[in-house]
Amino acid sequence: MFYDRAKIYVKGGDGGNGCIAMRREKYVPLGGPWGGDGGHGGDVIFVADEGLNTLQEFRYKKHFKAERGGHGMGKNMHGAAGEDLIVRVPTGTVVREAETGRLIADLVEDGQRVVVAKGGRGGRGNVRFASATNKAPRIAEKGEPGEELWVELELKLIADVGLIGFPNAGKSTFISRVSAAKPKIADYPFTTLVPNLGVVAVGDDSFVMADIPGLIEGASQGVGLGHEFLRHTERTRLLIHVVDVAGTEGRDPVEDIKTINRELELYDARLAERPQIIAANKMDVQPQADENLTRLREAFGDSYEIFPISAATGEGLDKVVHRVAELLEEIPKIPPEEPAADLQMVFEPEERFSIQRDFDGNWRVSGKEIERHVAMTYLEEEESVERLQKIMRLMGLEQGLIDAGVKEGDIVRIGDWEFEWTP
Repeated sequence: MFYDRAKIYVKGGDGGNGCIAMRREKYVPLGGPWGGDGGHGGDVIFVADEGLNTLQEFRYKKHFKAERGGHGMGKNMHGAAGEDLIVRVPTGTVVREAETGRLIADLVEDGQRVVVAKGGRGGRGNVRFASATNKAPRIAEKGEPGEELWVELELKLIADVGLIGFPNAGKSTFISRVSAAKPKIADYPFTTLVPNLGVVAVGDDSFVMADIPGLIEGASQGVGLGHEFLRHTERTRLLIHVVDVAGTEGRDPVEDIKTINRELELYDARLAERPQIIAANKMDVQPQADENLTRLREAFGDSYEIFPISAATGEGLDKVVHRVAELLEEIPKIPPEEPAADLQMVFEPEERFSIQRDFDGNWRVSGKEIERHVAMTYLEEEESVERLQKIMRLMGLEQGLIDAGVKEGDIVRIGDWEFEWTP
């Protein structure tokens, strides 16, 4: 099966915990703190691999988590950094944040890499908190949680040339004749249900051709899996419009071309401007083919180059292939997808915390910064808790809760933790 969409969960490795340890050696009185730092968590990295051509791997495996960092130890020994998790995806994969649709990356070149979820930094050991007033601190940090998110993967085939047209127009026969691709071929509509790729050799050069499954009227609105197929035309530099010039399916070839081009424009106006040539197929079916070829030239001869061919017999295919090779030398490659140019990045400082009533009348404090501070605090160590309270006070959280109406004995929730409020 050909899978070109997937939704997966990725999480960077948590940072390793910092260590609380004291130096206790013979003849070394008052040795002081000796706890090392935790290691950085591993990143989740997507790498484009031209050897892959489907997202099938992600059909069954949905969760990807990098290794956490090693914990700090005594003797000021630092934890090892967590190993990065490399996730290989086909070239042509677009990665978006599932919740917001934000574009993360468009991986179009073999070996291209992008960090999708960063690992958390390692917590500091108690050596880091020694000072002139506190020479033996029992303060350290737990590792920072790694980034986590759901991402959507969308594969858009990378091909130089795309074959478009109605079902049964002869696209699969065309690509099987000019390349080594072996698509399923049969005499009924919708034989081809997945795109097929083939490499076409022209002298010492070559180009990649994609057989896009048959489009129908309404494809731009998703009729007949239109969106699933049209997506794969977005990266093609040149379109070959294969049309049944003999009208063997009872359709008018002139109207077929108008219909498909209209669907391209409705889906993406840029596709309608893409260079296109017409391959008038089934010229071996006479006399309808000659009559309709004349009509095609009258209707489209000023706009497109028209090549009479017979994919079944091979007639005229060489001329099409050589002309395509010539045109590709002049047509630039399609650039990777980027955020809209009119979206200006304006820095807006993130709110440090927000306070709201929870479902049971208690209090919920939210915010990445405060949740990170709580997650990295050793709540079983009194000195560490005192440090957290000082951070909350400096952030203005304590006064914010008072202003919101918190009372003694109320429960305050921050992240996964609950605290009982005491003035």
